[in-house]
Amino acid sequence: MADVKALAEQLVGLTVKEVQELADVLKAEYGIEPAAAAVVVSAEAGPAAVEEKTAFNVVLKNGGASKLNVVKIVKDLTGLGLKEAKELVDGAPKNVKEGVSKAEAEDIAAKLKEAGADVEIA
Repeated sequence: MADVKALAEQLVGLTVKEVQELADVLKAEYGIEPAAAAVVVSAEAGPAAVEEKTAFNVVLKNGGASKLNVVKIVKDLTGLGLKEAKELVDGAPKNVKEGVSKAEAEDIAAKLKEAGADVEIA
């Protein structure tokens, strides 16, 4: 019984990202569909598990047609050198900025989209 209680406490403490990773493992290794796993975990977690997200990541999905402009913006936003900024854009999907406020993430995403990049806020 103590092992079951410890497992329940671990499930309650999972972040949304960890729940998604758990769902992926359950599907890949045990054939359990992620929707079923998410329902079980959310039922265990209860209302306390719903927290408003305060830190966001700006993910560059694709550099787009005018990569040079995107590289320049990535260089300016991140403080990376030209070579490192180009490698980041060429290696997309990659995080451009991590742990920023929603307003800052939206501002960064808008600048990158204006330059032709495909961007996502996660």
